[in-house]
This record gives sequence, C-alpha cells and structure tokens, in this order.
Amino acid sequence: MNPNSVLSCQSVSRSFKLGHESIDVLKNISFDISAGEMASIVGTSGSGKTTLLNLLAGLDEPSQGEVLMAGENLANLSDKAKAKARNKHMGFVFQFHHLLPEFSALDNVLMPCRIVGKVSAESRQYAEHLLSSVGLGDRMRHRPGELSGGERQRVAIARALINKPAVVLMDEPTGNLDEVSSEQAQKLIESLNEQFNASFVIVTHNQDWANHIPIQFKLSKGHLEKVT
Repeated sequence: MNPNSVLSCQSVSRSFKLGHESIDVLKNISFDISAGEMASIVGTSGSGKTTLLNLLAGLDEPSQGEVLMAGENLANLSDKAKAKARNKHMGFVFQFHHLLPEFSALDNVLMPCRIVGKVSAESRQYAEHLLSSVGLGDRMRHRPGELSGGERQRVAIARALINKPAVVLMDEPTGNLDEVSSEQAQKLIESLNEQFNASFVIVTHNQDWANHIPIQFKLSKGHLEKVT
C-alpha cells in the first residue's frame, strides 16, 4: 500500500449468493489513489462498477481483502463510525443530483454540514465560495426547480466539496446531461481537482473523457486493469 494514499483497495473481491451458486462480481482488485490524483473507471453495464463504488464508500463490505480510507480499514468500523468517516473524508456525486427541492442551492450545498450540526458562518462562507467556483455565484438563492440540469449538477459537485474531502467518488456525473453541459461539467471537475487538490474517482461511460483523465482503469469480467 502507498503510504500517501487517501483511498486503497487491497486484494478486494466481492461475490454474491444466487441460490446455491456464488457469483464473483469483483476479483482480487488492488489500487491506490493518492492526494490530488484523478482516476477514471470504465466498463460495460453489469461489469461491477457500482459494486466497486459501494465498497469504496463503505456501503458494502468485500468478501475478501480490505478497503482503506485514510489508512483505516472500513470493515473495522461500526456503521456510525463509517458514516462519520464518509462525511469527513469523502464527497459523492451521482448521475442524478439528489438535491432537496425545497431548499436553495446554498442550503443544499450546506446539507452535509447540517447533518452533523456544524453549520457556521465559516461553512456558509465556504459554501458561497464553492458555488462561485462552479459558476453559480448569482444563483445560490435559487431552488433546484429554478436551475437547469447542468446547474443542478454543479450544485451537487459543490455539495460534494463542502467538507473538504480527501476524495470525491463520482458515479456517471455527466450521464444525465446534454453534450454541451457534459463538456462543461468535465472541464469544471478537472479545474476543481487542481484548485482544491481533492482526489477524484470517476465512473463513466464516456471513453473520450476517460482518455483525458491521468489515471485510467478498465473493469472487465471482475478484474480491474490499469490502462497504459
């Protein structure tokens, strides 16, 4: 394991029981993501990408091997401790933004702070800074229904960064956007990676985008291979 890694898989496998049969979804996967690194994971539907993300987030446990977040084995943590670690060290962006419609863009970004009771003048100022960084400085009082699809996804990206996470996991973050909005989101994510030095792990079907990301992985038949 790389001592500088913020997220690490060590010989991780995941299988599921289907009747009397065992289905091997992930097989002996090992990789490290260091601070500030950006990695893409591509693979066909059903290749296990979502299963891998769930393991990385501590939402599921491997059948074998270890997933370490900030050097700590997630399997050794209680559910409460996992949730606390996720909120501290991780951000999440999904294909569908999952914003709360009754709250403003600013309040949606602050939601991870609100969950742990840590909304302060400083966190509110930082949320405003993040929204300005994603080009929504003049839209932060708007509710999701008043924003375009691309704008809502940018709010979700800002929300993922509010707790200054070491790593942001993204599951098809541009998959529900039109081509123009998708390209804008890609450029934004790349610039935020440089600006905030957060690591990004991005699951995407967009091979062109994956080709522009410094570290590329391909998930096929349960095996994760680094693309050279």
